[in-house]
Amino acid sequence: MLTREENDLITQTGPGTPGGDLFRRYWQPVALSEELPDGGAPVSVTILGEELALFRDDTGKPGLLGLHCPHRAADLSYGRCEDGGLRCLYHGWLFDTAGNCIQQPGEPEGSDFKDKVKQTAYPCMEKVGIIFAYMGPGEPPLMPAYDFLNVSESHVYVNKYFHASNYLQGNEGNIDPQHLSYLHKFLKDDPTRPAVTGTTVSSNAFFGQDVAPQIEIEDTDFGLRIFSVRTPSEEEKYVRITNFIFPNASLFGGVHYHVPIDDTHHWKYRIAFDTAKPVDKERMRAEDAKEVTPDYHHRRTEENRFLQDRDEMKARSFIGMGPNFQVHDLWATTGEGPIQDRTKEQLGYTDKAIAAARRQLLAAIREMQEGNEPPYILRDAKENHFQHLLAINEVVPSSVDWKNLWKERMPS
Repeated sequence: MLTREENDLITQTGPGTPGGDLFRRYWQPVALSEELPDGGAPVSVTILGEELALFRDDTGKPGLLGLHCPHRAADLSYGRCEDGGLRCLYHGWLFDTAGNCIQQPGEPEGSDFKDKVKQTAYPCMEKVGIIFAYMGPGEPPLMPAYDFLNVSESHVYVNKYFHASNYLQGNEGNIDPQHLSYLHKFLKDDPTRPAVTGTTVSSNAFFGQDVAPQIEIEDTDFGLRIFSVRTPSEEEKYVRITNFIFPNASLFGGVHYHVPIDDTHHWKYRIAFDTAKPVDKERMRAEDAKEVTPDYHHRRTEENRFLQDRDEMKARSFIGMGPNFQVHDLWATTGEGPIQDRTKEQLGYTDKAIAAARRQLLAAIREMQEGNEPPYILRDAKENHFQHLLAINEVVPSSVDWKNLWKERMPS
């Protein structure tokens, strides 16, 4: 349970808030690359409560500017991408990706007025089909060298999903191992789901056999490592190792970034990847198309009660909302309200990771309030290595030291 002040600190991320100041110190996804094709129109985006215009200049480089022109506040997302920048339609002022005003056609010849104008601008970079931006002060930190941000194009599938809720409840669902025994439970195993390493059955079987896993956590240089251990038999342990990536992402096989639009809405960016082999993008696209509209909104919503099917609950899935895990998560986190009131919750044993992640967020905000740089900021390339950031999903003999299993699975 949190106090009202603590809940506000870690759920409010708009400009000028302590949580917003924290989030702006880390690279954040702002769009999918497919939303901004070469030669395409700029797009209006809202991130961390800030209205912005995202565009590509005529070299293909992405730029992120304040939405309103500093001249007379026209909307730059309607502008023209030309002559090395984004041109406002109202009076022709032209801005490059760094926010420099490089042309003011109406000013007298020889005027240096343009050199005195600077538009809000944030540096961008593209990784695995996602455009990231750094919206904080000073020199941007290094982009963390996570494996999932450096796989080849054929080895990754990305998408995003709109959520009408605060980012935090979305990410807290990712670091809650016990809910897998219920929210994502299927009444009979789906033969198309991949088998757990060391077995011939999917994780669904193990989630049903042991609904009370042993849960342990440990602090890391990226956030938290989370262990959940189920015991299907005296001879075996089913071990899942998942991760909280500070401040708003999780790795558990795939990756989810939960990026605030404002305090009551967010985008969930999904990265499905495989470092060893190509992923089946066509299958994933087809699965998403059944549940998600072309503008990345779910077809199942509170308004249609997520199309819950009570007959399906008897024969197929525990919650009766189809097979797509993104829908299940949407239902759970939307139902908590626009911003979950954590002053009224009752945390238990299974919430170890959630409580620990909140402590990390609160501690980081307090560090910043004291004038210090928050944790997990990378400045030294020699420290930018994350081979130890692994998701593990295995059945192992009971004699195995499962707390050190990740060390054995690290690439050499």
